Amino acid sequence: FFFFLGMEKLIVCEHKRPNALCRLICFPWAGGGTSLLAQWGKRLSNSIEVFCVRYPGRETRHNEPFAKDMTSMVNEVTSVLLKELQEKPFAFFGHSFGSYLSSAVALHLKEKYGLEPVHLFVSGAHAPNSEAILPIKSISISDIKDEELTEYLQTVGGTPSELLHNEEIRKHLLLTFKEDLRVLQTFSFEKAEMDIPFSCDITCFNGGDDKPYDLQGWQELTSGDTSFYELPGGHFYLLEPSNEIFLTKHITRCIENAGL
Repeated sequence: FFFFLGMEKLIVCEHKRPNALCRLICFPWAGGGTSLLAQWGKRLSNSIEVFCVRYPGRETRHNEPFAKDMTSMVNEVTSVLLKELQEKPFAFFGHSFGSYLSSAVALHLKEKYGLEPVHLFVSGAHAPNSEAILPIKSISISDIKDEELTEYLQTVGGTPSELLHNEEIRKHLLLTFKEDLRVLQTFSFEKAEMDIPFSCDITCFNGGDDKPYDLQGWQELTSGDTSFYELPGGHFYLLEPSNEIFLTKHITRCIENAGL
């Protein structure tokens, strides 16, 4: 029963496919909800069921406190999903903040349970073992002014402008973003036991107009293949319908070729 409650709270599955061969677990960006990625369920082939992770402090979890650190988020995702992840193959997709969380969950699953995704898809993020993440940790969140953050969110996109014009919604969005940033500052990727923790293929997607990311580190994390795709657009390139079609087709093909 508790397991069921945990699933209801944490996971959005818009298109249930009990007979699917594989699940794609999607991890949204900082400040983000599940609305976009949960819809991928209808775009992927029938052999794949899509779960989208809902973080605390938003949507149906808006009455819950925000996560305090990355470890607690990793532990929640792992404990709620463990049974599902043990019963059939799975892949991860994460964008931005979601890339860091998904790689941390993948590392935890591998070290603790010997489980790993058949494919890791990451988007708009540095490799988790890169020093390029360090500057994020030195941002003083309490010094960020709401006007500056609103302007930043308008510039990078990803948030419908009508939401930023509604004061109550904007306040909650800014708070959510800051709290996710706070969690990201606690992120450290320690591949303790294993020199090369993963054996799955890793695919990195990025927007061509986004800032450049340090992606090289991904290759050091797996004995599988690492591939890189640059798509037209900025940080939220994945919201463009043509890019969404490319992503969902490509992800489907990679999972189906994983020899399940």
